Formats: sequence, C-alpha cells, structure tokens
Amino acid sequence: MKIKHLEVLSKDEIEAINSASLNLLFTVGLKIDSKEVKTLFVNHGAEIDNETNFIKLPESLVKEQMKKVPSSFKLHGPDGSFNFEVNTTSTKFATIGTPVKIYDPSRKSGVRKTVMADTIKQIRIVDSLKHILCSHVDVWPGDVKYTALHAHCIYQWAKNTRKPYGLGCFGKVASQDMMNMVSTVVGGDEELIKNPRLVGFVNPTSPLHLPHIMTNGYEVFAKYKQPTIIAPEALAGISAPVTLAGLLTQTNAEVIGGIVLGQLFNPGAPVFFGTVSCCGDMRTGNSALGSIETGLITTGMAQMARYYNIPSRGPGGITDSKCFDIQNGFERYQTLFFAAQAGINYITCAGTYEETLVEALELLVIDDELVGVVKRALEGVTVNDETIGLEVIKKVATANKTGSNYLGEAHTRKFMKKELYLPKLINRERRSTWVKKGSKDIIGVASDIVEKTLKDYSPPELDKDIEKKLLDYIKEVESRSLEYFKQAEGIFAKSISIIGTDVELKEDDIK
Repeated sequence: MKIKHLEVLSKDEIEAINSASLNLLFTVGLKIDSKEVKTLFVNHGAEIDNETNFIKLPESLVKEQMKKVPSSFKLHGPDGSFNFEVNTTSTKFATIGTPVKIYDPSRKSGVRKTVMADTIKQIRIVDSLKHILCSHVDVWPGDVKYTALHAHCIYQWAKNTRKPYGLGCFGKVASQDMMNMVSTVVGGDEELIKNPRLVGFVNPTSPLHLPHIMTNGYEVFAKYKQPTIIAPEALAGISAPVTLAGLLTQTNAEVIGGIVLGQLFNPGAPVFFGTVSCCGDMRTGNSALGSIETGLITTGMAQMARYYNIPSRGPGGITDSKCFDIQNGFERYQTLFFAAQAGINYITCAGTYEETLVEALELLVIDDELVGVVKRALEGVTVNDETIGLEVIKKVATANKTGSNYLGEAHTRKFMKKELYLPKLINRERRSTWVKKGSKDIIGVASDIVEKTLKDYSPPELDKDIEKKLLDYIKEVESRSLEYFKQAEGIFAKSISIIGTDVELKEDDIK
C-alpha cells in the first residue's frame, strides 16, 4: 500500500480552525489598501468597518466564492510541448525563492550577487531535470533595471526552457507586461487563458493584510486565469500567534480572503491554497524556515486545502544553513518529506538555502535526486503474489550450491527498477573505488553534472519575429520611470517597499 498522508489535525480540529477563520473574516476582516478592491468587495456584500477601515466578509460570501475554485488545472511550457496537471490528489515539485546571491566557491564568503547569466543557467538546469517540473524567478538578476526585471526574465524563459514559469504579482504594470509578452510567445491571449504558462504569487502580509501592489497584479493574473499561489509568510510569535493552532487559523483566513478576491476578479480563476509560514526564532527574531514547526504548519495547511478541495502549495527542501553542512542536508530533507507525506500538491523551493535567499545550481541537481527518493517512498510497498515471490524464494533457498542468491533470477530483473530507486548522485561504492574516482563529495559530483548539462544544453528555438517583438517590448519597459510605475499602480509614496524584502525602491535604484 502507499504511504498514508501525514496528519496533524483531527476532523473536529479542522472544523474548529475553519470556524475561527470565518469568524476572523467577518468580525475583523481584511486590511485592503486598494480603493478598487474595497469597492469590489462591498459590491458583493462585504462591509467596511468605519473604525478600522477593514473589509468584513460575511460567511455567505466566502462559501459562495470558494465553490467556484477549480480543483485541477494544467500548466504548459512556452511551446506547449511540455505540460503537467496540478490537482488535489497528486504531488508535483518546483523551484521558488528570492535568491539575490548564488553559491560561488571562488569567493571568500562562498557567495556573490546574482546576475542575468545565473538566471539563464538556473532556467536551463531546471529544464534538464526529471522531477522538478517548473522554474520561477528564483535567481533575481542584479545587473538589469529592477522595474524591467520581469520582462528580461520572461524573454529568457521563452528562449531557454520547455517548462512553465512563475513570477510574483508585483503590480498591474509588470503583471500585464508578463501577459503581453507570453501572449506574443504562445500566439495570443486566448491560447494563454486556455492553456496557462505562468504561476503567480500573492503573499498576504500577516496579520490579515492584502497589500496594494499584490492585489493590483493579482487582478491581472486572475483575468488571464494563470494559476496563482496565495501564501502568507507568517512567523509564529512575530507576525502570527506563537501557537501553531493560532497561526493556522490566521493564515487560513488570509488565504481564504485572497482566494475569495480572485473569484471576484474572475470566477473560476485557478489558485493554490498556499503556505510558506514558519516559526520565528525566539532567540534571534529571524525566521526559522528549516525548523520542525515548518513541517507541522505545512501539514496543517495541506489538510485545510483538502477540506476546501483546492490544490495546495507548500515549501520543501528548505534550510536556514549558510553552507553545505549536515544542517543543510537534514533540514532540506526533513521539510521536503514532511510536505510530500502531508500531501502538498505543489512543493517548491528546490535549489535554495539560507532561508531561500541563496541559490546553488548544485542543490537543484541534488534536490531533483531527493525528490526521486521521496517519490519512491510515497509509493510504499506493493503486495501481491508476484511481489511476494514465493516460488523464487523456494528456488533460491533450496538450491544445492554454495552462495546462491537472487542476482541472476528473472524475478530480480523484472522488479529491480520498479522496486528500488537507483540514484545518480548518492555514492555507494567501496572507499577504494571512490578514491580512484577523485574522492568527490556530493557537491562535487553535482557540480560536474551542472557543468556538463550547461555545456551540452540545446535551448529550444524561438521564432525570430517573436524574439524581435520581445526585445522591442523590453526596450519599452526599460524606458519607463519609477514615477510612471507609481502612478499606474495608484501609489504616491516617495519610495516603494518591495514585498518579501527589506528593500525600499527609489528612482535612483532602478537606473
């Protein structure tokens, strides 16, 4: 039988969290920055609290809109030749993070700032992997204009992979740029809407806040029906209650509120019921993504997603480690296996470390191997007459020769590839053989694979007319000022905070 889903909540506890979340949405509500979004909610039966200016969502509105969410959808690559289905019963694996640094052993610190060349390499490595099916803007190139970063990345995605892609919903301008460029690649808006290529990201700001930039971009993603992850990044004890039940209740309300908004934007818009929440480290005040509590939170949110029959997204393969040590290994496997056994439908974060702020192409290759191991574990043990192999046991056990074994048996040849995961990186050779081959650790072996993959890589061909249109579009995006961006988004502050970072963007920062 297959391994059963790991659960941390009983049916009664799920109902209790659901009830408390609905209570929060109705009695407290959501902080909404956008006037247009406030009006949209009110026009569908929500109320504005005149004291707090929060939008209160009645239970009837929530339940009506949650029914409209699809339980499955497909994601496609640029030319449509590669696709996979996301649903509520299977598990798929992908990358994600916000690395602004990349592993570089030639540097004293072991890392350096990321550039576009790193972004291209990351896209190509993901394209070559067996188990990791989608890449995102995991490597943020620091050598291009920030407000044009999304356009440069879409162009490189179209040129360098056959798999889908993901980006944050960073405002209506950038999000519409993405749709325009991808529509150019795939042959029009109708094709893009029918066969989605992009994964969007909306991160509610805990507690109970849907920020302006995110809701602006979310509207565009919903309009084009590109699957969008609604995932709070709450920290237990800092931006959410320190109790995991309290965090689950608060973030559940935040996700539900985001999902309801998506359905108001466009009924039937596909979404992921997401989480990337963890506990705050009470000694340092930092996040603890690699903690055991992350696995417990992820498991709880997987159960809530199944309760609502919506595909889930959760983190796996994450670590707080700053180097390739044992902590890096056990945290990334711990969080990966927790998410997979919990039944998360879309597990992300392959290839990152140091709280997803640093990328390592070597870790992408290693994580692909780890995913293969985890997928084999989830298959469990198949028991039937053939797999029991009673006759072959009798034959080998009663053979009249010394050293009889199963290596030469047809039963072994038939089942060895089905039953046993055959790793590419995990070393099981004798020490003498390992020494003769250079005594390489797993990072060294993965580094060789990265080097060979990039050397031999053959990117898909991009039509020259399409490529010219994309490059012309990038020039248009590059010509915009920060003032244009702010006015288009309806934001009039002197600087703009970048969601998920400690960065404040000013005019001089984007040149």
